Amino acid sequence: MGATGASGVNSDRALPSSEMYQLDIVLKRGHNLAIRDRGGTSDPYVKFKLCGKEVFRSKTIHKNLNPVWDEGTKLLVDSLQEPLYVKVTNMHQQSVRLAELHRKHQLWRGIVSISLIEGRDLCPMDPNGLSDPYTMPKTLCPQWREQFDLHLYEETGGVLEIAVWDKDTGRRDDFIGRCTLDLSTLAKEHTHRLELALEESRGSVVLLLTLTASSHVSIADLSLTPLDDPIERREIMGRYGMFRPLSNLKDVGIVQVKVMRAEGLMAADVTGKSDPFCVLELNNDRLQTHTIYKNLNPEWNKVFTFNVKDIHSVLEVTVFDEDRDRSADFLGKVAIPLLHIQNGEQKGYVLKNKEMTGPTKGLIYLESDVIYSLRTIVPPEQKYIEEEPKVSKHVSVRNFNRVKRCILFVINIGTFINSCFEWDSPQRSISAFLFFVVVVWNFELYMVPGALLQGVCILFEGNVCIMSLSSLSWQCGLQQAGEATFEWEEEEEEKDDKDSERKGFMDKLYALQDVCVSVQSALDDVASYGERIKNTFNWTVPFLSWLAISVLCVATVLLYLIPLRYLVLAWGVNKFTKKLRNPYLIENNEVLDFLSRVPSDVQVMQYRELKFDPGQSPSKRKKTNPG
Repeated sequence: MGATGASGVNSDRALPSSEMYQLDIVLKRGHNLAIRDRGGTSDPYVKFKLCGKEVFRSKTIHKNLNPVWDEGTKLLVDSLQEPLYVKVTNMHQQSVRLAELHRKHQLWRGIVSISLIEGRDLCPMDPNGLSDPYTMPKTLCPQWREQFDLHLYEETGGVLEIAVWDKDTGRRDDFIGRCTLDLSTLAKEHTHRLELALEESRGSVVLLLTLTASSHVSIADLSLTPLDDPIERREIMGRYGMFRPLSNLKDVGIVQVKVMRAEGLMAADVTGKSDPFCVLELNNDRLQTHTIYKNLNPEWNKVFTFNVKDIHSVLEVTVFDEDRDRSADFLGKVAIPLLHIQNGEQKGYVLKNKEMTGPTKGLIYLESDVIYSLRTIVPPEQKYIEEEPKVSKHVSVRNFNRVKRCILFVINIGTFINSCFEWDSPQRSISAFLFFVVVVWNFELYMVPGALLQGVCILFEGNVCIMSLSSLSWQCGLQQAGEATFEWEEEEEEKDDKDSERKGFMDKLYALQDVCVSVQSALDDVASYGERIKNTFNWTVPFLSWLAISVLCVATVLLYLIPLRYLVLAWGVNKFTKKLRNPYLIENNEVLDFLSRVPSDVQVMQYRELKFDPGQSPSKRKKTNPG
């Protein structure tokens, strides 16, 4: 490398410190540099350091062992005693080291958004000449139409591997094939339509893929908090203004969480201490603190920043005890809906058990800030890594009782209406008859959303006390039921299957267990939607209830001003032409997407913040010194 100027000048005598000198650096070229990339080249750039600080950095010349820079700079220095250090660096090496650092600290630099559309002409794996590719039964051309995001840790990309499996019940799944994609070959901020052939069998996979940058994910000390800077906070708030959702539906806000400390944690080690660390999860985004060893009152003092894709998401904060020889032990957990966050307020949260039904030992102190715009009627993000569903007697009974309550509610309404026809109460029947005549005589279609709107307002005024009492009884009932929890899965884990002749029996047992899990999940779905409809009218989440009121008002005005046939015609034209306008569209139901944001009764109980007695607060006790 050729570099001219005052580089590395030393003097035998001291010069007056009051004088200033001009240092001219001219970087010419490099010659026969070392190979650092797999392609037999390098991406060199040059750094100049003086007094331990970088004073100049050249541009990067890509894929060249004999780069020509022809650039320079002028610096003012107050001493000629300090040497000037010149270092030639390969950009790829720095990117690899940076990617390793990001992965170590669980920081991702970008998002890979994937819309998995379909499979084409897959290899048959079953005797009937078909396959059951996850999770589309009996087809060789599955239509998945699913969307999900993956984290990208490397600046230059990475390799995406897709494997297709045939789902089998009671035995190992069959491997159909795989395909790989080098993400470094794709342009960023652009949606690519790809058809990837399976490498080890016939068939292909069709998907849409977009690479986007992720700027807000970070872990820092308390001294480096973006939202504490007024200028940066105003800039971020401007970025998520009223019309922001129209520009990028995947970036609706930012949440900053300060994990301060925990107090009075459970002792998980035989020494009477724990090695606690804290994990923060927001949908599929996961970050964690460092571990504080041998301490029941750890102080982390870290700031975590997440991108928000859905303001109705729930922040989960879990405290674990680190064990080097086995998996971490659970110490406690809290779940905080983003809409419940009071910006800038530091709070102590009582840690809950794994089921989130009752308290466990300890408090955790958090301070959160969230800035957001809206995203409510698009499909919510599904968590990719969740615990395998287990057959649980307690959960099955609970779900059955939840469905039973929903059905009884409908039956009670029917019984009330029938009693009006039977004249069990003449006053009630006369009132119902007059109401029926008036409504039918004056009925217009626009009155339906108006009536629902009136019902929401009435319930808002009259159900506050009922909600409190019912929520309390529901929580007590779940806690009592939790004491009787009995899971079949735990019994199966205690058994040691040493007799190979019982394999057929075990296969049948697993098949029966799958059926039980399906029934248990179906009961949960039915009960959850019933409870979410009720909680929409009960103002459990005021933001969503106000949104429902706004939609009902708009529907009332539209039905009043526009004939019904025009509205039905517009709806039908949209439905029939949707696939023509976008063949790779992932279907969604706006009503179900809205209801998915309303918590069920079980979630309401899990998200409820537990109150603690200040007299029993761990802060009142004598703290244990770190061992």
